[in-house]
Amino acid sequence: MPRSKKPEFENVDFYQDIALNIAYYRRLAGYTQAVLAEKAQITQPYLGSLESIHNPRHCSLEVLFNIARALNVHPYQLLKPLSGD
Repeated sequence: MPRSKKPEFENVDFYQDIALNIAYYRRLAGYTQAVLAEKAQITQPYLGSLESIHNPRHCSLEVLFNIARALNVHPYQLLKPLSGD
């Protein structure tokens, strides 16, 4: 049986920025993945997959907005590179 192919994303760098930002702001807020997942109304494994820079995973805007609201940040802060570029 062939192995399933990992998803390929043309904009992998943007997904990595989102992953790093979610993890950064989560830690800044003092939340564990489990706490943030509960506040954002998603599962902890799903949040963990969104924070992974090695296996990009897409999410809906609704999920992105829920995460931003739970972290008390503007949604754009999860999209821009942390370096401020």
